[in-house]
Amino acid sequence: MNISDFKNHIFDLDGTIANSMGHWARTMLSIVDDAKVPYPEDIIKQITPLGDRGIAKYFIALGVKGSEESIIERMHEIAYPKYRDIIEAKDGVLEYIKALNKKGCKLFVLTASPHLLLDPCLERYGIFQMFERTYSCDDLGLSKSNPEIYKKLCQREGIEIGETAFYDDNVIALENGKLAGLYTCGVYDASSDEYKEKIRETADKYITSFTELI
Repeated sequence: MNISDFKNHIFDLDGTIANSMGHWARTMLSIVDDAKVPYPEDIIKQITPLGDRGIAKYFIALGVKGSEESIIERMHEIAYPKYRDIIEAKDGVLEYIKALNKKGCKLFVLTASPHLLLDPCLERYGIFQMFERTYSCDDLGLSKSNPEIYKKLCQREGIEIGETAFYDDNVIALENGKLAGLYTCGVYDASSDEYKEKIRETADKYITSFTELI
């Protein structure tokens, strides 16, 4: 069975649809760098699945001063213009999404990014209306490092998890999506280059570009 033959498709945003991980990582690191607190080398891998509130909690635990709300507000202030105006889509992904939409597949987004960044980005790409619904982790009250978030999305939308493909560039998200019962597709992104072999081993399918699926 080709991945495009699945009835339902869930896409991550950052590093999967949008070529945004460099921008996103620089935004996140600027928060901890400005606070002059130490952080682990793999911080980006750790925070990517968490959602804004989870990231804010993580930063506070590291020693960043301020409330969750003030930290989130700062993240958005830095990132919003980039998502609205600058960040480009990854090669082939818009064509692939349009082809799935034409086939009548049900399409969803599940991302740790908030709607403030997610929705304007997809609107600019001209694909927002092709999705049944776009989900931020905060909508479901869970992070992508918890397999229950994928089950919850499928239950809420009335779709069968075994008939659903999930695309992500983050190994933690892919591991937990697979645990939930999704068919997983690992997507190469330069930001996770050091984890590409683990992603290849974890996911049911691995692609370096969506052009491979068109």
